[in-house]
Amino acid sequence: MTGVAVAATPDASAHSTENLDPAFPLHRGGKIEVRSTVPVRDAGDLALAYTPGVARVCSAIADNPALAREYTWVSNVVAVVTDGTAVLGLGDIGPSAAMPVMEGKALLFKEFAGVDAVPLCLDCTDVDALVETVVRLAPSFGGVNLEDISAPRCFEVEERLRERLDIPVFHDDQHGTAIVVLAALQNAARLTGRPLGDLRAVVAGAGASGVAVTRILLEAGIGDIAVSDSKGMIYQGREGLNPVKEALARDTNRARHTGSTEEALEGADVFVGLSGSTLSEEAVAAMAPGAIVFALSNPTPEVHPDIAAKHAGVVATGRSDFPNQINNVLAFPGVFRGALDVRASAITENMKVAAANALAGVVGDDLSPTYVIPSPFDDRVAPAVSAAVAAQARADGVARV
Repeated sequence: MTGVAVAATPDASAHSTENLDPAFPLHRGGKIEVRSTVPVRDAGDLALAYTPGVARVCSAIADNPALAREYTWVSNVVAVVTDGTAVLGLGDIGPSAAMPVMEGKALLFKEFAGVDAVPLCLDCTDVDALVETVVRLAPSFGGVNLEDISAPRCFEVEERLRERLDIPVFHDDQHGTAIVVLAALQNAARLTGRPLGDLRAVVAGAGASGVAVTRILLEAGIGDIAVSDSKGMIYQGREGLNPVKEALARDTNRARHTGSTEEALEGADVFVGLSGSTLSEEAVAAMAPGAIVFALSNPTPEVHPDIAAKHAGVVATGRSDFPNQINNVLAFPGVFRGALDVRASAITENMKVAAANALAGVVGDDLSPTYVIPSPFDDRVAPAVSAAVAAQARADGVARV
C-alpha cells in the first residue's frame, strides 16, 4: 500500500496506559532542575552575583584560565552525552527519547556522589560531528560521561575525545560495567578459593561493555579469556573482524576456540554475558566446578539465575530483583567524584582498577554466594571508590590538586 504518511495521534488506549503506569507521573516535567547556590535578596547581592562583581571574576579567569575551576561550577559538573543510538535495551531511539535516561543518569550523579550533571542529547551520529560538538562544549564542564552511543563508533568517539580534552572522559557503558564486573569477579574468585590468574573466562558479547570488561580483566591478570559475538568465537584469522575485534583476537583466546560460546564454556571457570543471547542449562553444567556465572543482559539474563545456581558457585545478573546486581551506579558516581576532587586531567586504566578494588573491598568479611558486590544503596560505596580513584590519580600524575 502506498500513499502519504500521516503523523500518528495518541489514542485512548495509550493515554490509559500512561495513566496506569506510575513511571509517567514521576517523569512529568523531568527529574532534575537547576538551583541557585547563592542568595539574590537585594541590590548588594545582585551586584556581587552579577554585574559589576562578576566582571572582576571574569577578568581574573581571563588572566588565569585555571581559576575557572575555583570560581565557577566547572569543578563539580559533568556533561552526560549521548546520540541516542544504543539506549538501554531499546536500541537506536534517537536523542529526544534518550533524554529520560540521561536525566536519570544526572539524578544518580547527584544523589550518590553530589556531582552536578547536565544531560546533553545530541542530534548527530557522525563521529566527527559528535567529537567536535563535545570539544566545543567542554569548557563548561569538569568531565564528560559518554552514554548509550552504539559500538563500534563509541570506541573512536571516546579515544578522540581523550586525545583532545584535558578533563576526564568516561564511557560508562564500557568502563562502568567493567569496573563493577571486575569487583564482583574478584570477590567471587576469593569466595571460591581461586586467584584471577587461574581462571579461564568466556565473555559473550563484543559490544562496548563486552570489550571493556575483557580489557579490564586482562589488565587485572585473568588467566585466559575468550570473547564471542553473534558469529561465534573471536580468534585470529577469522574473516570480517572490525579493528576492535581484530585487537581482541590478538590479545585473547589463547586456547584458540573457534566454535560457539557454549562449546568454549566447557570446563571454563567464568561466564560473562553481555550479548542478549541465551545460554542453556547444559552449557552451565559443563563448566568447571564452582563456576561463576554473570548473566548480565537486561531485562532477560542469558540464563535464568535460579537455573544457573543449580550448577554454579556464584551467580550475578544486571537485575535488582536477584542477588549480586551488577549495576553501573556502583562505579560512575564515585569515579567522577574522585576525579573531580583532584581535578584530574584523565581517567587512567589504573584508576579504573583502583575503583574496582575499592568496590570489592566494601564487601569485606560479609562475602557469601549471594553477596559478592555491594548494594547501590550502601552509603560506603561512593566514598570508598572516590577516595581510591583520587589517590590513584595522584599516583598516576594526572591530578592537579
